[in-house]
Amino acid sequence: MRLSFSLILALALPCTALAAPSQVVTDDIARFWATYDAVRAESDAERRVTLVQQRYIDPGSPGLHALMQVRNYSAREYADAMQAWPRFWASVRPLTANAQQASATLERDLVAFRALYPALRPATITYAVGVLRTGGTTLGDKVLIGAEMALGDERVDVSELPEPMRSRLRIFYDSRPGANNAQNNLHEYVHTQQRETTGTLAQYAVREGVAEYVAERLSGRRPALPLYTYGPAHEAEIRTRFISEMDGNDLGNWLYNSARNPFGVSDLGYYAGYRIAQEYMRQQPDDKAAIARMIELDYDDPAAVRAFIGASGWLQQR
Repeated sequence: MRLSFSLILALALPCTALAAPSQVVTDDIARFWATYDAVRAESDAERRVTLVQQRYIDPGSPGLHALMQVRNYSAREYADAMQAWPRFWASVRPLTANAQQASATLERDLVAFRALYPALRPATITYAVGVLRTGGTTLGDKVLIGAEMALGDERVDVSELPEPMRSRLRIFYDSRPGANNAQNNLHEYVHTQQRETTGTLAQYAVREGVAEYVAERLSGRRPALPLYTYGPAHEAEIRTRFISEMDGNDLGNWLYNSARNPFGVSDLGYYAGYRIAQEYMRQQPDDKAAIARMIELDYDDPAAVRAFIGASGWLQQR
């Protein structure tokens, strides 16, 4: 199903208040579950792979195809996961039906986003089922939401999953990501406005932190993850290690990781980047201009990112 709220907004709001037009695409979810039922009823392993390809992937949306490209999913991986984790899929299935409800505030949030950042460009948002490698990512002007992760909560059964995935996702689902979906959509939408980076820890962390800051500013929410509890209580320790590692290319202690790192808490690079963005904004007299500078920062230029971090003053705090 495709949901477009632009016409409704055009009738309800003056033209100057309109957000960038957007689409939310959710039809891949129903297609996934129809494919899942067929796969579970098929005894031949190769035929299961063919069913995934023909019934889920081939007729899938451009967003599904982009999600598969970004996360390197394959028909065989889907088929194998469907067979290996029946309790997981049974527990997450009803939650994926909440995609429309979970994105209900999107157009309102984008109105607020454009008011804060008038240069906002349109993007599509696709909810599709992946194989547990992202709750949200982007490719160009596409926001790609992994529904099996982003719409989950504490009811998801992770007992069949291998370690360390099982422990990491237990923490993630217990944070009730489905209840924080508005913030997640906005975080990823910010990424569609930013430049990509393939650089240092500092570059990645600031890019993620700016997306976190702007998404919180618009939604009033942050993810209920341990990093936002641990961070304020251990900020000096985080800052010291960040300073020593920020110019390197190893993200292992900081981003897209499990809790098996020196902090015992995953993804503290998000916290470091968020605090840098927060401190930068506290010093700016013009919110709109400062938001534009953050979003339009050249994240692929290490000198530009270092200058931004320096301007925030976060590294010098004690």
